[in-house]
Amino acid sequence: MKLHSQSQENSDDKIIWQQFLSGDVAAFEKLMSIHFRTLFHYGCKFSKDQEFVKDSIQDLFMHLWEKRNRLNAEAVVKPYLLASLRRLMHRSASSKSWVGEGQPENAAEVFDLEFSVEEQYIDTESTLVRTRQLEKLLLELPKRQKEVIYLKFFQELTREQISEIMAVSPQTVSNLLQIAIKQLKKHWKAEFLTFFVIHLFI
Repeated sequence: MKLHSQSQENSDDKIIWQQFLSGDVAAFEKLMSIHFRTLFHYGCKFSKDQEFVKDSIQDLFMHLWEKRNRLNAEAVVKPYLLASLRRLMHRSASSKSWVGEGQPENAAEVFDLEFSVEEQYIDTESTLVRTRQLEKLLLELPKRQKEVIYLKFFQELTREQISEIMAVSPQTVSNLLQIAIKQLKKHWKAEFLTFFVIHLFI
C-alpha cells in the first residue's frame, strides 16, 4: 500500500471512530464492515474454528459499543482492534476450538500462518518451485517470528503498533523481525525475498 493511501485510510478510520464514540450507529456498523475481513484473517491464525472467530469478533464489537464512552478517541483503529481481538481470543485459550487443541496452556504459542500464491506473478515453473520452498521456510519459523512478519508485511503496521498488539517492546519486535529475515536470507537472496513479501498474500 502506498504511503498516501495508508495515510488516507488512517484519516478515514479516525473520523469513523470518533463518530462511533459519539454513539453513531451507522458509524459503528461501518467500522465493523471495514475491519471485519482483516480481523477475521488475523483471528483465523489462532483458531481453526471460523464460527468461533466470528463470534469473537462480534463479542469484541459489542464490548466496544458498551464501553465506547471510555475508549481512547485518539486510538489508531486497525492496530487497536487487532490487539483487542488478540487479547479476547487468548483469554478463551481453554476453548477446544483453539489451534493446538488439547494443550490450552500452550494455545497462545500457536500462529497458523498460511499463504496463497498469486500465480499470475509467477512466470516460470522454477520460480514457482522456489516460491513454494520459501513458503515452507516461513511456515517453519517460530510463532512470534511468523506473527511479526504477518503484521509487518501483510498488515503494513509499524514497529510500535506491532509491539502494542503483541504486548512486547518495540526492540523485541525489531529483534524478532531481524532474526526471521536473517534465517530466510540463509536460503534466498534479498531481492527474491522482497518479491515474496510483495506478492504472496493470504
